[in-house]
Amino acid sequence: MLQMLLVFTMLMPLNNGVYDYSIKTIDGKEIKLSTFKGKTMVLVNTASKCGFTKQYKDLQALHEQHGDQLVIIGFPSDNFGGQELDENDAIQAFCEENYGVTFILSEKVDVKGDKATPLFKYLTSAPNPDFTGDIKWNFEKFVIDADGKLVHRFRSAVTPSDSEFTKAVLASK
Repeated sequence: MLQMLLVFTMLMPLNNGVYDYSIKTIDGKEIKLSTFKGKTMVLVNTASKCGFTKQYKDLQALHEQHGDQLVIIGFPSDNFGGQELDENDAIQAFCEENYGVTFILSEKVDVKGDKATPLFKYLTSAPNPDFTGDIKWNFEKFVIDADGKLVHRFRSAVTPSDSEFTKAVLASK
């Protein structure tokens, strides 16, 4: 019985919001999101060949302006229209060369469907004041407060420079 309880406990999230999850960066390093306790996070699914790809520029600007208290993590994904490059190295080079990206990028992941990462399964179902459900397209943004809780979610058309978005991010610090 104790073994079953231990196995069940290992499979269930601890309910610490995103702090229960880890990611693998685009260069293969494992990072526990709990590393960022006390900071606001913006988690965004990205793609290199999308009409919204220019949002990398605004995300980078936010990172440069507020990087001491704000963590931005891009999650390259090919779930929408085949708009992501095939290899992590190519994605990283594209982001650095075209947008000067220095914020964290994860390895290429699925953010939708049966193969979606556990983090994105959580993000699309966690309560927040905006909405839940599947990601509709590239560059959806999830704002996580300093306690690791999802506090806002924005669709692709809301850019990182929109006042609605920046107000939500800065209020979460």
